[in-house]
Amino acid sequence: MFRLTRFASVAGMLLAACGAAFAQQSPATLEIIELWRQSGHADSSSASFTHWQGESEVPANCATCHSGEGFRSFYGIDGSAEGEVSHPIVPGGVIDCATCHEAGVSDIGSVRFPSGLTVSPPDGTATCMSCHQGRQSGIDVASATQELPDHDVNSELRFINPHYAVAAATLYGSEVKGGYEYPGRTYAGRFAHVPSFATCVDCHDPHSTRVQVETCTGCHEVADLAAIRTSGADFDGDGNITTGIHAEIAALNAQLKDTIAHYAANVAGIPIVYADRFPYYFVGGAETTPANRYAAWTPALLRAAYNYQFIAKDRGAYAHNPHYAVQLLHDSITDLAEASGMNANLGERP
Repeated sequence: MFRLTRFASVAGMLLAACGAAFAQQSPATLEIIELWRQSGHADSSSASFTHWQGESEVPANCATCHSGEGFRSFYGIDGSAEGEVSHPIVPGGVIDCATCHEAGVSDIGSVRFPSGLTVSPPDGTATCMSCHQGRQSGIDVASATQELPDHDVNSELRFINPHYAVAAATLYGSEVKGGYEYPGRTYAGRFAHVPSFATCVDCHDPHSTRVQVETCTGCHEVADLAAIRTSGADFDGDGNITTGIHAEIAALNAQLKDTIAHYAANVAGIPIVYADRFPYYFVGGAETTPANRYAAWTPALLRAAYNYQFIAKDRGAYAHNPHYAVQLLHDSITDLAEASGMNANLGERP
């Protein structure tokens, strides 16, 4: 039996993560482990795994996605009850080989999203989608703001953070209600590419998680994936339809950020600023510290701020579901702009 240690050589990490099945350490296996070692899943220094250093255990509601051991416990792969992390998970673990390769993992046939909606994804993708879906949904936002006046500051409202790595929620769009969807508007469901590109690993290397660029450029004849564009519509209203859809989404998200700031100052009455760290929205003009977190939320402001963060936390939204991203951004901008007297100057909505 091999001794498990967190900080081991490549061969040691191989044995620690995958056990004696890899004891022979073939060149092919070592290549796979090296790819894994380069990924965020293996980065034991990442805040994803060090956040709970000094504590006795990782909270159960975090352990499923921040520890391979917690993932296996949640799905009952380790023999425990399915649907919960039933034993303490000690901080320091990573997303190891067994997270994807342990017997029983491939049998996971459905994934429940934060909205409570469940999908049955293609074979081999449930593992990825279980964690890369965020922690909140548009339904949570709707529940928090329903029956409240849209533009009145409510001291009981707090920013609802979709968390990180929301790719699966973007991919499935309105089928899982990852974003806040405005009543009376239509939204795209699961983004369908082509049959041969239907799973996460059709585009991402399964071990390094990097995008396999050559699989895209075989059809999309571009040097930069961000330049891919298959629609002739102008979504951001700048009159330029030669840029990639990535640029259109980035421009719309930047416009939403400006619209949020204008609305906060002119309707909520307290300026707002965004910073890419918890708690994300702060009082404008003050230090961006937790003590100065923004608290003058109106329902309309909260909805739009959630959608801004939802798109900002999926750097691949332009590939995962570009039309869903554009729809959320369009509607968020329009809603706040109308209330604050700002000219939205938007292009076409898909």
